Amino acid sequence: MEFYIVIPAHNEADFIGLTLESLVNQSYLPKKIVVVNDNSTDSTAEIVESFSKKYSWITLLNTSSTDAHIPGAKVINAFYKGFNTLDEDYDIICKFDADIILPTNYLERLSELFSDNNTGIAGGLAYIEKNGAWVYENISNKNHVRGPFKAYRKACFKAIGGLKHSIGWDTVDTLLAKYHGWEVKTDANLKVKHLKPTGNTYNSSSRFLQGEALYKMRYGIVITLISALKMAFKKRSFSTFFNYIIGYFKGKERIITKDQGKFIRKIRWKGILEKSS
Repeated sequence: MEFYIVIPAHNEADFIGLTLESLVNQSYLPKKIVVVNDNSTDSTAEIVESFSKKYSWITLLNTSSTDAHIPGAKVINAFYKGFNTLDEDYDIICKFDADIILPTNYLERLSELFSDNNTGIAGGLAYIEKNGAWVYENISNKNHVRGPFKAYRKACFKAIGGLKHSIGWDTVDTLLAKYHGWEVKTDANLKVKHLKPTGNTYNSSSRFLQGEALYKMRYGIVITLISALKMAFKKRSFSTFFNYIIGYFKGKERIITKDQGKFIRKIRWKGILEKSS
């Protein structure tokens, strides 16, 4: 089973070495890794080059885009610049972040999960450091494969139309996979160290984007209200709730069809009702 990995990176000098070190030490090695150095002003490129000199299957691609670290389009644009340099001889395509440390058996375990031909997306769980201990990054349920370390079977990746150039890409991909009949699997024993907690580098203009994503995915206002309340409670922040709602009404375009939206709302309502029962 051939793994191809694309890693978008913008000013990740503090972390990219740790990420690549965890990849070259995998018990099951990937076939190719492309690191897309997206307009970095630090030593990200030099660090990646030091790895590419030692490992012929690691390559560096330098590119330039906006400096703003706004979730969504920027990272996916960088991903596709790397993806488009690859051939079609992969079985699994991975989009990894440049600030993660994978357990040494990560790819080996993924190959086992993907041995089930119904598995479309697979991954572990994210952990962040708090007071010297690694704790679960509790911003999504444990059945969801997080954006920093997603792996897709080729057929599933193609069925969902690849990754959306939009905020919400790492939620809608999972939902569309289920829409097309694929299973999404997580392994709680695969504890991925996420070195930069989600949202730490987002600027102030990003605060409405999560709500906008719910509009784009056709959640509807009721599910959006419930989602906003849930996230505000987790973050202990009233402003989070209002930012979600404002963002929802700022939405202008959809990234899925009406039929897909109906399917997604059905899934979300099922999850809500199961938790409340």
